[in-house]
Amino acid sequence: MRVTKKSRRLKALIGATTATVAALPAFFGAGVASAETPAQNDAEQIEASAQANGGTELVSAKPGNASNKMRLVVHSESMDRDIPLEVIRPADTSKPAPTLYLLNGAGGGEDAASWQRQTDIVTFFANKQVNVVTPMEGAFTYYTDWQKPDPALHGVNKWETFLTEELPPVIDSALGTTGENALAGISTSGTSVFNLAIAKPGLYNAVGAYSGCAGTADPVGQTYIQIVIGARGDADIENMWGPVDGPDWIAHDPIINAEKLRGTPLYVSTATGLPGPHDTLESKGINGNMVTLANQVIVGGIIEAATNECTHRLANRLAELQIPAQFDFKPAGTHSWGYWQDDLHNSWPMLAAAMNTPV
Repeated sequence: MRVTKKSRRLKALIGATTATVAALPAFFGAGVASAETPAQNDAEQIEASAQANGGTELVSAKPGNASNKMRLVVHSESMDRDIPLEVIRPADTSKPAPTLYLLNGAGGGEDAASWQRQTDIVTFFANKQVNVVTPMEGAFTYYTDWQKPDPALHGVNKWETFLTEELPPVIDSALGTTGENALAGISTSGTSVFNLAIAKPGLYNAVGAYSGCAGTADPVGQTYIQIVIGARGDADIENMWGPVDGPDWIAHDPIINAEKLRGTPLYVSTATGLPGPHDTLESKGINGNMVTLANQVIVGGIIEAATNECTHRLANRLAELQIPAQFDFKPAGTHSWGYWQDDLHNSWPMLAAAMNTPV
């Protein structure tokens, strides 16, 4: 290729411009054009601080798609695979903050039905002094320890072990937490949060359960679980807790084992299944689609009516045992995200107080 005088002049001009741009940070101050963003600096600090817990360890930390979001990957020793986590960081990362473990529903965040996609949690927690950690896996597992591997659900599932034994020490070291925790979940995870609290007393300072069915040893609760795991998850239900009506099903029934919840602040919510304020064509997620609205009102209404019945039984059981709990029985509402966002907002003062962090 022949180099002309014009091309040499152009190359010289480009070189001079590049040198000038490179010198700008020194002229205006290093903070203007820092080589790393605060989120990247946070990710590097997290990776440097993380300590392994046996074979469970932080694999990576990367900035998310918002300034206060991080994407962590933690390898689980019990499940022998990497688990992705969405993390919302506290308003002031220079100070220790508690951790809210916020669980997705049946899809485990592996589909579009996740807290991050369906609610305002990123902006809601933007000015809160708390870490919010959400596993983005665990579909149709009820976040419990399965007796047997299931090929339809990633094979080995030891979510109780991961969430109560393996993960918290890694999170505490990586994020520099206060060691104070709370736990909240929706729908199927509204069962899980009680069982996780029972499995590890004292780990969670408070529990929030939104539109869940606490019963697992009764026909209603068992039918609900069978639909979620068998029909939707295409998994073998007996791989989870063994034969239905077996001892493991009874051991995982928070209504039967309610005494083990004594001393843990509880916030429990449900609606009747009747159409409510978030069941309109203008509602978020409906976007004017009549078919979507009909599905939310009919299917979501039936599911919420079932969780309402379960929640009343839990309330009666706790009342019998004189175990205090805060119940929110809404007169209308379906099994859908608009109400769960409200539930999280409404329960936050209780969760924050339990974790000793400002509202």
